[in-house]
Amino acid sequence: LNQLKKQSRIISALRLFVFISTCSIVYLIWANNVPVVITFIVGLAIFLFLVSKYSDVKSQRKYVERLLHINQVELDALHGDFSQLNNGETYVFEAHHFNQDIDLFGDGSLFQRISRTATKNGERRLAGWLNSNNITAIEDKQAVIQELATKAKWRQHYQTTASLVEEEVESKYILRWVKNHTPVIPSMFRFIPLIFSILSILGIVSYSLNLIPSSFLLYWFFLGLIISGRTVKKVTDLYNSASKTIDTFSQYGKLLAAIETENFTGETLKAQQEKIKTDGMNASKALHNFSKAIDLLGQRNNILVAPVVNGFFLLDIYSAMRVEKWISDYNSSIDNWFDVIEYSDAMNSMGNFSFNNPDYLFPEISSDKKVSIVAKEIGHPLLDKSKLVANDIHINREDFFIITGANMAGKSTFLRTVALNLVMANCGLPVSAGKFSYHPIKLISSMRTSDSLQNDESYFFSELKRLKFIVEEMKTDTYFIILDEILKGTNSKDKAEGSQKFVEKLVKSQSTGLIATHDLSLCQLSDKLPQIQNRYFDAEIIDDELHFDYRFKDGICQNMNASFLLRKMDIV
Repeated sequence: LNQLKKQSRIISALRLFVFISTCSIVYLIWANNVPVVITFIVGLAIFLFLVSKYSDVKSQRKYVERLLHINQVELDALHGDFSQLNNGETYVFEAHHFNQDIDLFGDGSLFQRISRTATKNGERRLAGWLNSNNITAIEDKQAVIQELATKAKWRQHYQTTASLVEEEVESKYILRWVKNHTPVIPSMFRFIPLIFSILSILGIVSYSLNLIPSSFLLYWFFLGLIISGRTVKKVTDLYNSASKTIDTFSQYGKLLAAIETENFTGETLKAQQEKIKTDGMNASKALHNFSKAIDLLGQRNNILVAPVVNGFFLLDIYSAMRVEKWISDYNSSIDNWFDVIEYSDAMNSMGNFSFNNPDYLFPEISSDKKVSIVAKEIGHPLLDKSKLVANDIHINREDFFIITGANMAGKSTFLRTVALNLVMANCGLPVSAGKFSYHPIKLISSMRTSDSLQNDESYFFSELKRLKFIVEEMKTDTYFIILDEILKGTNSKDKAEGSQKFVEKLVKSQSTGLIATHDLSLCQLSDKLPQIQNRYFDAEIIDDELHFDYRFKDGICQNMNASFLLRKMDIV
């Protein structure tokens, strides 16, 4: 960046020097026509070259500044500061299977740690993947993420280039405009600009040879303006619409070039490259040609040039036809181009997440349908790694763990640990574990039910709605179910009876899951239902201080701490 700043200063100084020198020399030799013309032409050429060079260096500076920013953000994130990254809170919504319960979105969320998307649609796609509960093609997803994790320079180049896209309108509106565009220049006009231009050149040559009077050339010029004027409103509308896309298309062309030229080895990424191939031309080149066509149409805004080129060459009509021919040729391909760009933007984030967590591993897909999850040293992916207490879990298909434990002993954290790692595994991401083998299964949860003043709903009614949602979903698919303290909104006896009946219903559904509770009566279900197993997190009071080991253990918790905490905090 410092080198580019130095180049900018040197080029600016040279440009000023050439301008002053050319003006001075022209002033001194003004009486000599030929040297003046030569000096002016040479000086102007050098000046324009320096202007172009300065523009190139300015673009490079902008790129490097953004690249520098991206790396600084990554360094901050590796030290636990995610404040500059999008938290994706807009992607949380009601009636979802799990996204309100497990810190998938929001401050400090998994999305905030993963997302490095630079386009809005790439961000939406990444959020959609995390929300999707899609358990297909996991090994293909893993292969893509593993390959992109090794391509740090390519990923940062792609992210930097994408971040320079200044979308005046979103890509979906561009696609809609292209698909719905109706030609403004009739097909009968196709050869008129060429014929008219040839006749204009012949007329100018004839006039210069004194073969025709100047009045004929003037009439011809006004005829050209009249012809151009008949389409001026339609061409103006076309230009106004097309010019809004030029920045997006120009930058998207660079993204497509990055995809086209990279040497991918995986079949999925190669398939993405195939999607952007267009007959006889790279997609990036096609977009570049569109940008040039719009630039040419933009000459209509030059008040000195526009009357001449339209009066003699019908440039407005020719340029409009060129833009419309491009739309006709490529409108069926743009969907694929945008799709690949946004797929790459989202998958880029996945590769970056894997790169940033080299201690994470990619789950093994178990062929044993009796096993649900077998994990060693599984940890919460959002906790500080230096403070993380990892645990083991082995849960078979159609089994349920009833998890008891004292307040703050780690029950809820463990539920979210399993849930988040399961979501990550289903997305093809590496997980926080020493070993992770599982049979892919969708997730559904109820952990953070709340009352709703807006919908005039009590806490208890909101919880019943959530449990009803889970029951209805279980009728059509198989889920890994995670519940945290069900039926909290009713009295102890009612809660115990209702909870037991609900757990019995879950077991009959042949689902699998974890249920955290303070209700020790639920643990008695293991005596009559072989699918139920008891696990717990413990707490100990040593020297009048509360201690937690956060270890996941077999059995039922016997130590509770509410009374101790009330006394310790001088509440009672």
